[in-house]
Amino acid sequence: MAWNDYEAVLFDLDGVLTPTAEVHMAAWAEMFSTFLGGLDTSRPEFADADTSAYTDEDYYAHVDGKPRYEGVADLLAARGVELPQGSPSDPPEAETVCGLGNRKNDAFTAVLERDGVRPFPGSLALLDHLRDLGLPLAVVSSSANARAVLRAAGIADRFVTVVDGRTAAALEIPGKPEPDTFLHAARDCGAAPAAAVVLEDAVSGVRAGAAGGFGLVVGVDRGAGEQTLLTAGAHRVVTDLADLV
Repeated sequence: MAWNDYEAVLFDLDGVLTPTAEVHMAAWAEMFSTFLGGLDTSRPEFADADTSAYTDEDYYAHVDGKPRYEGVADLLAARGVELPQGSPSDPPEAETVCGLGNRKNDAFTAVLERDGVRPFPGSLALLDHLRDLGLPLAVVSSSANARAVLRAAGIADRFVTVVDGRTAAALEIPGKPEPDTFLHAARDCGAAPAAAVVLEDAVSGVRAGAAGGFGLVVGVDRGAGEQTLLTAGAHRVVTDLADLV
């Protein structure tokens, strides 16, 4: 990698810097499995709903990398379930898109507080390398928990800016697969998109990097598949960020 050819590096968080994707996957699976398993298909509005078991394939196809409420809405649409959108202030028990999203967030928070999280060793090696080069770094995450995860992982001080789900909501800009959150982070780092690198493991995030015209989009294959990430717009794919040191 010719890192000196670039002016900023923009990291997704879950699955790229930290294995929190596993925590997210477990929280999503718990929430959706309970919801779908308890869905009353005798109710006319749920008569045609697909209540088959939630799988990892559901996560990658409908949830991975997206803002939380969008992930809920996409999965429900795929299962033929219609719920009102509701409001972000909905309680977790509310039968709304936002209520289910908040239910998942509660599950994630509980697991993070109980188990903590550590950066991938290869990702930490790349962070150290880029720090030595003096490149400004950013985190761009759909998660509302990004700052808590960075603190738990002990790497919160490595980044010029963190553009997460809360930031996107406050600025009223769309999340991935739209490029807006990455573009905002690049501006915070003082870099034009063509001079910035995006590192992403999710298809939606790779598509966001490609749509934003970034100088290099690196797909990190944590399960989505190399060809899937290349098709989504990645310029190259690695399985470990240590490969980029």
